[in-house]
Amino acid sequence: MKSLIVAELSANHNGKKSIAIDTVKAAKRAGAGAIKLQTYTADTLTLNCHNDDFKIKQGTLWDGRYFYDLYKEAYTPWEWHEELFHVAREEGLICFSTPFDKTAVDFLEELNNPIYKIASFEITDVNLIEYAAKKMKPMVISTGIATLEDIQLAVDTCRKVGNNDITLLKCTSSYPAPIDEANLMMIPDLAKHFGVKSGLSDHTIGSVSAIVAVTLGAVMIEKHFIIDRSIGGPDAAFSMNEGEFSRMVQDIRCAEKAIGRVDYEPTEKMLSGRVFSRSLYVAEDMKKGEIITEQNVRSVRPGYGLHPKYLKEILGKKVNRDLTKGTRVDMIYIEQ
Repeated sequence: MKSLIVAELSANHNGKKSIAIDTVKAAKRAGAGAIKLQTYTADTLTLNCHNDDFKIKQGTLWDGRYFYDLYKEAYTPWEWHEELFHVAREEGLICFSTPFDKTAVDFLEELNNPIYKIASFEITDVNLIEYAAKKMKPMVISTGIATLEDIQLAVDTCRKVGNNDITLLKCTSSYPAPIDEANLMMIPDLAKHFGVKSGLSDHTIGSVSAIVAVTLGAVMIEKHFIIDRSIGGPDAAFSMNEGEFSRMVQDIRCAEKAIGRVDYEPTEKMLSGRVFSRSLYVAEDMKKGEIITEQNVRSVRPGYGLHPKYLKEILGKKVNRDLTKGTRVDMIYIEQ
């Protein structure tokens, strides 16, 4: 099964719709299967308040800024959404979004949004999760800041309204995230523990985490995507450009092929390769009645002769005819 590779647009449009549209098209060229938006305004996400509580100071790229100012810069205008959804669909991409309040869910319903993604920091907002889950679309929930109890509550909230199409994404809520904090073993554990699908929302630099995640069963990989980091923006530093994203997609697809399946039946190629295995051959010319020793019968390549497991059984026995060096050993040549 191929994982769904999602290009996260986030704030990587620098406030220009033309860049957002070009980014959607670039994501398709890079091999993404989906593009994801974020649907909020500064007012739906926080308060226009500049007291100390609303100042970012958690050791992030955005320290020193106020929440409202950051989100006012980073948001994707709602009036762009319809065109971005249209462009994505024309390109053959799934387009979906992360709502941050009920009004965003209502707005996205008008656009036939096919999947609802709940951001890491909203996992405790069970009212938002319930409202989105009631739309009976697939629910994707990032777990970056979540405790076990938070995740269980989010999953239970979806199931309580009859929505069982749930994917939990392992996420490290650092921007960028140190690779030694990726903890990708959480991916199979999330699936097993909660009885859901699982994947990765990746903020590490590079593609190693994404590739490893697929080998651990991730059904979705989400990665921030930008046309060119030089355009700047709040998320530019940890976003992949088109070339990097394209290489990641190719490596993920190769990894999926390499995973394969459990199958002990030899393929035609394996069977043809058995010519290079060992088998028993006459190593010296032998006369009728001569005793078989480890000098005149040896286990060598190629594999056309008798299986090496019979060597101990035939040692010390006599051959019943003359045999030349290089003859495949066969039980019919041995006195019984």
